[in-house]
Amino acid sequence: MRSFLLTVLESLKDNGEDLTSLTYILPSKRAGAFLKKELATLLKKTTFVPEILAIETFTEELSQLKKQSNSDLLFSLYKAYLTVTDEKNVEPFDSFVKWGQILLQDFNEIDRYLVSHDKLFDYLNAIEELNHWSKTNDQTKMITNYLKFWDSLPSVYESFKEVLTHNNFGYQGLIYREAVENLETYIQNSPRKKHIFMGFNALNRAEETIIQELLENNLASVFWDIDVVFMENKIHDAGMFLRNYKYSWRYFRENPFQWTDTNYSSSKSISTYGIPKNTGQAKQIGALLKSMLNDNPGLQNTAVVLADESLLIPVLNSLPTEIKELNVTMGFPLNKTPLATTFEHILKLHSQPVETFYYKDIITLLSNPNIRQLYYMNTDLAGKMIQSIEDNNFVYLTPKDLNELSNNIEINLVLFSNWKNNPELAIENCKSLILRIKEKLTENKNSNLLNLEQLFRFNEIFNELQRLNDKDEYIKDIKTLLVFFKELMSNESLDFQGEPLHGLQIMGMLETRVLDFENVIIASVNEGFLPSGKSNNSFIPYDVKIEYGLPTYKEKDAIYAYHFYHLLQRSKNIHILYNTEVDALNGGEKSRFIYQLQVERKHTLNEHIILPKTPMPEKHLKAIKKTPLVIDELQTLASKGFSPSSLTTYIRNPIDFYYQKLLGIKEHEEVEETIAYNTLGTIVHNTLEDFYLPFVGFYISVKDLESLLPQIDNVVSHHFKEVYKSGDISKGKNLIIFEVAKRYVYNFLKQEIKDLNNGHSIKILGVELNTNMFLEDPKLPIPIKISGKIDRLDLFDGVTRIIDYKTGKVDQSQVQVTFWEDIITDYTKYSKPFQLLLYALLLNYNKEIKLPVEAGIFSFKNLNSGLLKFSKKDPEHSRAPKDNTITQETLSAFQEQLILLLNEIYNPTFDFIEKEV
Repeated sequence: MRSFLLTVLESLKDNGEDLTSLTYILPSKRAGAFLKKELATLLKKTTFVPEILAIETFTEELSQLKKQSNSDLLFSLYKAYLTVTDEKNVEPFDSFVKWGQILLQDFNEIDRYLVSHDKLFDYLNAIEELNHWSKTNDQTKMITNYLKFWDSLPSVYESFKEVLTHNNFGYQGLIYREAVENLETYIQNSPRKKHIFMGFNALNRAEETIIQELLENNLASVFWDIDVVFMENKIHDAGMFLRNYKYSWRYFRENPFQWTDTNYSSSKSISTYGIPKNTGQAKQIGALLKSMLNDNPGLQNTAVVLADESLLIPVLNSLPTEIKELNVTMGFPLNKTPLATTFEHILKLHSQPVETFYYKDIITLLSNPNIRQLYYMNTDLAGKMIQSIEDNNFVYLTPKDLNELSNNIEINLVLFSNWKNNPELAIENCKSLILRIKEKLTENKNSNLLNLEQLFRFNEIFNELQRLNDKDEYIKDIKTLLVFFKELMSNESLDFQGEPLHGLQIMGMLETRVLDFENVIIASVNEGFLPSGKSNNSFIPYDVKIEYGLPTYKEKDAIYAYHFYHLLQRSKNIHILYNTEVDALNGGEKSRFIYQLQVERKHTLNEHIILPKTPMPEKHLKAIKKTPLVIDELQTLASKGFSPSSLTTYIRNPIDFYYQKLLGIKEHEEVEETIAYNTLGTIVHNTLEDFYLPFVGFYISVKDLESLLPQIDNVVSHHFKEVYKSGDISKGKNLIIFEVAKRYVYNFLKQEIKDLNNGHSIKILGVELNTNMFLEDPKLPIPIKISGKIDRLDLFDGVTRIIDYKTGKVDQSQVQVTFWEDIITDYTKYSKPFQLLLYALLLNYNKEIKLPVEAGIFSFKNLNSGLLKFSKKDPEHSRAPKDNTITQETLSAFQEQLILLLNEIYNPTFDFIEKEV
């Protein structure tokens, strides 16, 4: 394959040009490295390198202005804005940054296309006045200020230009405009300098003017890189710009248009791959490169072009290990690094002018690996702080709270002190954190080189923020600092070291300008990436852009079309990958360029749809054998005791029983920002215990219960503070739940009062009774302890009742049993009767009750149903009355099932087998 650059150089040499005395001007700096390579190949002798410039560098020389960084430009634009805006209408800097960036882009476009700013802004102002015209003059203050803004744009532009040029700075558009104005002087001072423009496509009006003037004065030659297919097809976007230049430039009326070639029509292997998601594309790129290594071990003349830059890291992780030479030209965005997230979290934490920190923000920071390592002092102090926050249910913490949790270590004083919304202090503290992280990383330097490089770049960013703020002091608070920090990060990247002229090249679409490769893999060829699609990130409406000759999405689509087809032009093996999963945020459907290739039928496309090889895993229920160690643990558990909840856990899922009771693995307790339902239940239980405990052994009266009603608020509040600890119940959902708890207790007491008023008698026999027994049976290997805590035991009209409180919804069907064998197999239906019968068995064993008795549940969400009593349903006579009494016969039947359950648990040949829950 003969590259475009080599072809141009050969043509110049054949025409008798001295290749070393020419000035070469290219679309990008990167192309210059490849031009030097081709020059070295052609000249075959030692010589000085000729002047090779990117177009932007050339225009800087013409204009005598230096391009200013984007952050400096925003500060300069704000300074200009302040000079022409009434003080009462000035927007703060953090608000300005959001629209100032758009205004900067519009100024840039206006200047690059040499549009009269006065005429354009007057036109825009007239449009806005028409849009807000009315017969009356009673415009609101907001509309008046809005129109003033449009009216002030010419003044902002002039002031901004003056601020920059006074210091010999400029933005790209201004540099181009000044370059055009200085062009005549440059031509007079360089009468013998020959300029070679190579590989350009979409020129702005300033570039067109510069090149045409140099051509007319015989100081330049221009070489285009376009195929005849695109030039002759009058509607093909890839040739839109060059067709226009060929037929509209006066120079080409008398001079040849160089060049159109026929490379695109040569034989090519083009394959398309539809692959779901970015990871799938990255893996396919790895597979394609691996297959190429057989014929091209060094992957020379091979490029991977990423339309979506977020694919870079997945692609790097998917590269075959055999690849020895690699060059990544695009850089890794700094805002995608872990450290970016770290500093964003820190600044966000301090951006709110409050004296407390939200627990989730604190846990997020303490869990961050970069921060957590700073707290490691022979022990994981950060982990202990997180545990303490969760144990004490802290939702909001003060700096003092955090210092106490950390034993006042120095890093905590830096990270969680009160930064007083001071941006200077914030920058100093962030730089201090960078130094501390660096000290930790240098302890194992070789394995942390990438992290140290990231750290160095962030140190540069905070130095830049400090420099900018020292100069103008527009950053007044940490919120503004955070906005500008994000703005700076969005324009920074980590550059990779590699071989720019050898091996595999990984690049973005715009970096392929002028370059040619035999083997090309293009990824993310989807709408939204290739082409990038419509964007309205401008104050200038579409029709105004058309009127003044400014570029619209149509021209941007044509630029992408040219780059796409240029990649294909001299390539022999082309692989086009697209994401089959349409995503509004991450690109749309298959690109129109693929459809265009299909319709043109210039080349045969080998189309592939690749589905990920992800076989559905078979669901294997876990089975854990009862080893001697497990048997030993079960025997220990037999002496400690089984509660009703532990036994029902086994019924629900034996694996959960194994994890919780034998291994001691508990569910992680998180901070309850909103009161959990089990916490509500605990509070209601504890409140009723306090109320009824003084009446144990006595009959209660209406007067007794009515005396409790005024105490509800205080007692419930007391238990909320005791159980919910530092949680806030003064507002939001927690306040509602607090009121619900009070209502539950109130309704229950009123229900009891109603029963007493109806002539019933209630004697309290016990509350929160702890009771246990050792169950012995020939079928059991050892005596097994069973224990339980009964919410309440009372005598209602002479009938003993075992009562359990439930704050959830329970109905009568959930406390009845039909077949005894189901009570130890069906958790959903029979967990509640199992619990009630176990309480009855324990109380009867300890002779704390005399049979028959009743047992039931008070459901606070179903209090109108009264006590929901346990009942045994006759399966053969469905209409027979249910038996609500618990007799010796009932307990014997239940005990028989309980022994079967315990025998299963202790049977060494019966594994713990997982159930599908």
